[in-house]
Order: sequence, then structure tokens, then C-alpha cells
Amino acid sequence: MYFAVHSSGERDGRHDREETRVSQTVERAISIVRRVARGPATLSEVAAELDVHRSTALRLLQTLTDAGFARRMPDGRYTVGTGLISIAYEALESMDLRDVARPHLTRLNQRCGQTIHLASFVDDDVVYIDKYEGRASVRMYSRVGNTAKLHASGVGKVILANLDPALRDTVISRLTLTRYTANTITSEARFRAELDTIRERGYGYDEGEFEDFVVCIAAPIRSGDGTAHSAVSISVAKMLVPFEELKQLIPDLLETARAVSHDYGWGGE
Repeated sequence: MYFAVHSSGERDGRHDREETRVSQTVERAISIVRRVARGPATLSEVAAELDVHRSTALRLLQTLTDAGFARRMPDGRYTVGTGLISIAYEALESMDLRDVARPHLTRLNQRCGQTIHLASFVDDDVVYIDKYEGRASVRMYSRVGNTAKLHASGVGKVILANLDPALRDTVISRLTLTRYTANTITSEARFRAELDTIRERGYGYDEGEFEDFVVCIAAPIRSGDGTAHSAVSISVAKMLVPFEELKQLIPDLLETARAVSHDYGWGGE
């Protein structure tokens, strides 16, 4: 009788290969969810997105469908599953800042008639967690759940400006200062100077830095410990409201941000 003897090195090698395989499967599943979240996709489109054989893509799609993270439509394409939508909704509901802010943002929206965004810092991203549409016929492309560009949005810059210095440095070190318009800040030195100014001034701007036809003003919302991991903004199409005219709403914006902050536990001025 013969016994197979495996060295610890062989066992470690098998373990490492298994971890790599599992990690790759998870990464592919995440890529599929992100792809179908952008819009329905065929099996071939998903396979092309992952650069894998159709059978591999089908296996992953079936697993995601069984879990409720994907759904096969009557025409054969795949879209986001109701299970994933439910999880996303529950996560947003748990962010009780939305409930605290709602009466204040509703009043601001009714008073100024412009689009209001509420955003929070989540896992090194700034995410829109609520939105109040303006009365103008031109609608903002932004949606609840979308991320804002940290270096090219009012809420992104305001939140980043108010982060703990060590955390701010870490986030900036990971940023790629991509140019989106002629006004986008692409120099780290200039970006840091902009954040210093925002922190001292108490509010920030987006002067067409992500979309050249959209401008906004933003202010921080503070929690009970004084940190500001959230922000509120007023956004407009500059063809309807010139930037200088928008800046006249800064006092209303700051008043609203302070009111939300106080209701959220902040005791400062």
C-alpha cells in the first residue's frame, strides 16, 4: 500500500490557487452586476465584457439570477435583479441622514426651485443618497446611488476638504485627477489649495468641472462629533442660471446645511 505525502509547500500552493480562483470569480460577478446595472445585456455582451467564454458567463449569470442579483428578461437579455434592488434600497434607508434632511431640503428646493443633492462619503467614494428635482425643464443626469467625482464636483470637494487630514491624504493619493472639461482641476497642488480654501470659506463650487454646462454650490453637513462626511448642493444648468446668479443662493444653502447639521446632532455654529 502506498501513501501520498504532500509537503506543506504543496498544500500552501493549492490553497493560494484556490484563493485566486475564488477571488477571480467574485471579481467577475461584480463586473457582471455593474454591467447589467448600466442597462440590459445579452449573454454575448457579458462574455465580451469579462473576456471569457459564453459558458463561463452563463454559469455566473445563472448563479447571480438564483441569488436575485440578476434577472433574465423575456427577450433573453439580463438586467438587475429585484434582490439586488431590495438590498440597495435597504442600505439607503439605513442612512437616516436622509430622513433628518428631508424637511430642510424640501424647503430649500421649494424656495429656490433648483436641483438639490444630498451626498455622503462611503468607502472612499462620495455617493448621492438623495435628490430633489428642480422646476426647470432641463434635468440633471445624476441619480441616487451614483458616485460624484471627488475632484470635479461641489459635494466631492466639500466633503474631501473636511475629512480628517490623514484620511484626506490617503484618498488624494489614490485619486486620478482626470480632466473632464477645461475647468477641471488636474494639478494636485492646485487641488489641495482649493480644498484649503473650501475648508476656510465653509462652502465650495463646481464651475462646470465635470460637465461644462452644469454649475453648483455645496456646503458640508456635520454630525454630532463635528465631522462632515456629507454635503448638500444646489445644481443648475448655467444656460438657465449664470454662475454669479447661483452664488446669490449661498446664504440659503448655508442656512439649510446648518439646520440639517443641528438636527443630525451637531452643536456648533
